[in-house]
Amino acid sequence: MIFIRTCKEVHRLVAESMDRRAGIIERAAVRLHLAICESCRRFMRQMDFLREAIRRYPGDDGRR
Repeated sequence: MIFIRTCKEVHRLVAESMDRRAGIIERAAVRLHLAICESCRRFMRQMDFLREAIRRYPGDDGRR
């Protein structure tokens, strides 16, 4: 089925979402997986924490 994703696939999609907006089918698949997988929900919270920490890091506007 198109909505069934493995943890590895969900981790990749969550990480990629930092750089690009996922399509509607990808977002639905991730949400479905997160509804049943505590480990991936934890991973997503960790990624959200890192994203926020990077955004708030003083003196670094993301350009190198």
